[in-house]
Amino acid sequence: MTQTLVVLGQGYVGLPMALRAAEVGIKVYGLDTNAATVNALNSGSSHIDDVTDTDLKAGLDAGYEATTDLACIASANVVVVCVPTPLSEDGGPDLGPVEDAAKAICANLSPDTLVILESTTYPGTTEEVFAPIVVGDQFGVGEDVFIAFSPERINPGDRVYGVRNTPKVVGGLTSECTTRARDFYAQFIDTVVEAKGAKEAEMAKLLENTFRHVNIALVNEMLRFSQELDIDLWNAIDCAETKPFGFMAFRPGPGVGGHCIPVDPSYLSHRVKAKLGYAFRMVELAEEINHAAPDYVASRIRSILNEAGKAVKGSKILLLGVTYKPNIADCRQSPADPLAVRLLSWGADIAYHDPFVTDWRPHGMDRDFRGVTDLDAAMVEADVVVLLQPHAEYDLDAITSSGAAVLDTQGVLAPNGTVDRL
Repeated sequence: MTQTLVVLGQGYVGLPMALRAAEVGIKVYGLDTNAATVNALNSGSSHIDDVTDTDLKAGLDAGYEATTDLACIASANVVVVCVPTPLSEDGGPDLGPVEDAAKAICANLSPDTLVILESTTYPGTTEEVFAPIVVGDQFGVGEDVFIAFSPERINPGDRVYGVRNTPKVVGGLTSECTTRARDFYAQFIDTVVEAKGAKEAEMAKLLENTFRHVNIALVNEMLRFSQELDIDLWNAIDCAETKPFGFMAFRPGPGVGGHCIPVDPSYLSHRVKAKLGYAFRMVELAEEINHAAPDYVASRIRSILNEAGKAVKGSKILLLGVTYKPNIADCRQSPADPLAVRLLSWGADIAYHDPFVTDWRPHGMDRDFRGVTDLDAAMVEADVVVLLQPHAEYDLDAITSSGAAVLDTQGVLAPNGTVDRL
């Protein structure tokens, strides 16, 4: 039974994990380098969409404590690393945060500790990069210290699946490492799945996201020629979805966002090229197609304006929902960013509305946008309204019947004389 747990990184992965562990009676230290975040957490203020202040207070009452003090690692039976792995300039993962976490653990590590990496990365990272730094010259893996990888499976905004009921994959560097990781997670997660080893667990995460990336690219590519061939791809997908076997529906959109889909498959592509010397062509093609999706949205906006006898330059374009997915405040890698940059380069007058985002700075822009507060008035004034994310707060019927020229990028509005689907 775990008595003390340290979770490095108190973001959208680490904080829910820490609070769920505290819920079953484990003493949990949420370790983070950001003092402001730590102070806010200890005062009961959550910065994560999926963690309410009430959830956080329950965790604090149960024994959760946020800290910047690395010394807490020395008292831990288990240390879980949930730090970010952004892309580096060469397209691979930036392992700096992982390496820094491993060094901090090494400097404070006690014997018989289980250390688990959850940060998404390429297969081999746990064994080749993370573990050697953690154990240094003082410990043996599988003897003194036990190291495993377990991919995070947090789905921001999901009200059905959370930490407890989402199956957890674990793979250790030895069989004993796997067993200890399994037993740890089984204390507060309903289903734990043992992988053959750490590399298989690492690959499982990249397979999950590459599968989605490739299939989204497939329908985004089909959308372009379907529109030119006067085929309603949305309807075709609905029809195909009626098949009870052998098909999983993916639908087009304005582009992929967040950390997982636009970023994670690149780790695998980078690893294959660096290790084996050849390209993972499926991923590279999917990246090319999905990266171009916001430009396709911009071209459709231009076509709508052309049909109305208007130029893009000077036209008022209202973007609805600038986060990367519905019902969250996360704007990482949002397709709204490159779309806005493209439209602004054509001289468009951009406004936006998003109930989760009050100030927005599209990537690469030197200006902030303040969201409109009167949505009805803004739609009346707009030359084109673009629905990017169908937040639950939006009255979709009201948007459909508003009389505004609307481009629906998510296929959630009923097409009529003024509403076009992407």
